[in-house]
Amino acid sequence: MTFSAAMPGTIDNELSRHLLRADGQEDVCLATYATSTGSTRTTALVNAALLPERGERAVHGNASFTGDYFVRAAAQAASLGRGVVALHSHPGSRGWQLMSRPDHDAERSYAHLVQQVTGKPLVGMTLAGNGDWSCRVWDAVGVPTHGESVRVVGDHFRVTWNDQLRPAPKSNDRQDRTVSAWGEEIHASLARTRVLVVGAGSVGLDVGLRLAATGLIQVGVMDFDSVEIVNLDRLVGATATDVRLARSKVEVAGRLMVRAATAANPKIVELDASICDPAGLAAALDYDIVISCVDRPWPRGVLNTLAYADLIPVIDGGIGIDTFDDGTMRNATWRTHVLLPGQPCLCCNKQLDAGEIQTDKLGLLDDPAYINGADPEALPKRQNVAVLAAGVSASILAQFVSLTVTPSGFGVPGPLSYSLSTHTLDHLHFPTKKDCAFEAAVAAGDDRLVLTGEHTAARHIQAERRARQARPVTRLRRALSRGA
Repeated sequence: MTFSAAMPGTIDNELSRHLLRADGQEDVCLATYATSTGSTRTTALVNAALLPERGERAVHGNASFTGDYFVRAAAQAASLGRGVVALHSHPGSRGWQLMSRPDHDAERSYAHLVQQVTGKPLVGMTLAGNGDWSCRVWDAVGVPTHGESVRVVGDHFRVTWNDQLRPAPKSNDRQDRTVSAWGEEIHASLARTRVLVVGAGSVGLDVGLRLAATGLIQVGVMDFDSVEIVNLDRLVGATATDVRLARSKVEVAGRLMVRAATAANPKIVELDASICDPAGLAAALDYDIVISCVDRPWPRGVLNTLAYADLIPVIDGGIGIDTFDDGTMRNATWRTHVLLPGQPCLCCNKQLDAGEIQTDKLGLLDDPAYINGADPEALPKRQNVAVLAAGVSASILAQFVSLTVTPSGFGVPGPLSYSLSTHTLDHLHFPTKKDCAFEAAVAAGDDRLVLTGEHTAARHIQAERRARQARPVTRLRRALSRGA
């Protein structure tokens, strides 16, 4: 398992105000964290600062903790089921920081105490003078494991990378125009950002291709569905041969994304899974940003939870097409938004009815009897057109650039709505609902609201595809296609 840390922008601001002193001296403080456990990565989510009280630390050029401060923090963390973070500053430095011998000895001396009181390992973090963070986690015998990154999640998404574990890639000739748009430093960070696209339909496929072409080293695509003949008017690059060979959507997306990739050693990850399954969620927790290109309530509910509880920004978008009674088009509207602490969740911005999550989870949205008796307005609308899907993907990608590149210092713009008939773009404003369970669980990690479960419909689709692939004629065709 690799290790990383993350914190909301509000916590970053609070800790920075304390640790970066006006007199230029080092300072220290403690905080609490929750754990977010993915398939291959564990993340410490810093969720509350426990600033020192009088006499709990000494500042003398360098700075030091007292034992009483650690005992107080460990007891408070244990009462909440959280762990302890020990933080100190290196005011005159920048970039990822290694530990000096005094830093190492100070953290090591308290690691066993914290583990005994909280049942969780001590996490250490260092703040450089320019705002860069570094992190490590201590095991029970006092050996640190250094993290690969620290993410600050707010309207501006900021990552400090451990260049020893995640070295900056060199740009190449195929990326010259891309790098010229935002510079080498931003591109080096952007290229290392792991992005997962959930849903490999018309929008998801386009988004995945463009992320790969931009030069991101690792882009994942998750979907459990198969390519069907009805998809070919929207899945640009998919063919009738893919249908005959019973290919999954992620298989097709992976093939096209590899061809589009400009990174020297791209890692395109095909995840034949549902985000609604625990295993699918665990895979998503290994990524830094998730792009939601799904339209069903259940998967959107799971992603809504992940964005706040696990501090992984989710960029969500979709299209609605209205028609007149005679079948001609009235209008098309696409909405995009970034879900993260400080921005409204899908329920608060009226893009998800929480009650529909359970309806979808129970399989009722696929039950003909339920569909016949339901209000048509309450059912998911499935219209889509290839020429309009490009508008949604463009808006999603623009949100991605605003989040990660922050042109002119502007971060995410908030929820956006584009009306095709009048060609107007509206900035939408939604307050957080008082009883919003999603936004109340910021940095909860593994204590998140549990919405995952066995996704029976996904299992059936996967089983049906495997059965088709096992037919002798299909096996022969697939073998011949690999050799072509």
